[in-house]
Amino acid sequence: MSTSNLHVDKLETYLSELYGGAVKIHFFGELGKKKKAIKEKELKGFGYGIPYLIEFSLDSGESKRVVLETMRPSMFGHEHFADRAGILIWQHSAFNNLPKHVRSIDVGAFSSNRSLKSVGDCAEFFIVTEHVNGNPYYLDLERLKTEKKLLLIDKKRCIALSDYLVDVHNVKLKDSQLYYRRIRDLVGHGECIFGLTDSYPLNLDYISEQDFVKLEKKCVQWRWKLKHKANRLCKVHGDYHPWNVLFREDTDFTVLDRSRGEWGEAADDLAAMTINYLFYSLQAFGELAEPFRELFNLFWRNYIEKSGDEEIFSVVQPFYAWRGLVIASPLWYPNLSLNVRQRIFNFIENVLEVEKFEVQNVNAYFSH
Repeated sequence: MSTSNLHVDKLETYLSELYGGAVKIHFFGELGKKKKAIKEKELKGFGYGIPYLIEFSLDSGESKRVVLETMRPSMFGHEHFADRAGILIWQHSAFNNLPKHVRSIDVGAFSSNRSLKSVGDCAEFFIVTEHVNGNPYYLDLERLKTEKKLLLIDKKRCIALSDYLVDVHNVKLKDSQLYYRRIRDLVGHGECIFGLTDSYPLNLDYISEQDFVKLEKKCVQWRWKLKHKANRLCKVHGDYHPWNVLFREDTDFTVLDRSRGEWGEAADDLAAMTINYLFYSLQAFGELAEPFRELFNLFWRNYIEKSGDEEIFSVVQPFYAWRGLVIASPLWYPNLSLNVRQRIFNFIENVLEVEKFEVQNVNAYFSH
């Protein structure tokens, strides 16, 4: 459990702004324990995840008693700052809508200098980022689908994208619970496998409900296989696909929209990018063929040679299944031919059945 120090004057400033008048704190201490009069300007040993009772008076003379509580990181989906923020924001919006529930007065945050900021009246949160020039990488793949001719710049960019992952994934972290979380999210998160299967319309003519049941069961089995691989936890992008990479001149690029946490499984990023070489080739040729075959092999070969991560071939399968569900989706790709869509589902089914993914055997995975 982490602890910190909290300045009384900053707490008083926050409460004064919240109540619209000067506030004087008289007591502050852990809820349920003996109260202590405030004698120092700094409250030492403030602990996250502990409820604190605060007694104070307003300039009108009215006395108030409130409880200040934070949430500490834990393995139950509370690992990230955004997890905890989301839960507390939801509590503030929901507590007061339930009869007989203790009322929420505000939801706020500690800043880096230990000041307290109110965000209780927020309706939506937003983010502002810098603007970056560049062309999304998928335009290169669109050109190759039409022209079918590989240029030197295509090879250089492929290697640059692969090199980037080698560097990113080289940063490791020992935290088995974060790895479990990432693999659990891979299967059950609304943006991942179960969320994708739920997004498909019912009564499709190219995949049945029983097919989805079989697929989901297989993914659960993979979750338990990967749970023994927690030593693989590394820094990741989390949504590393051609629409999230902007190229400028030559191999100069910027990535966008990092997703679902800082740490995860390297196979996530490899699958997200390389499945698009398969996707575009399927649309053009009905199989993995040149020039996409060379890029697919080059990306993988460069990554393995420089990372030394041969084990990734034993963990990438469910990540390919997830990304396969994305590119086969009638929601995002309504105009795909039935043949392409069916071959993607063959790929998903087949890769989930193999213990080791074979780069050179990809076309066999497209067959029923």
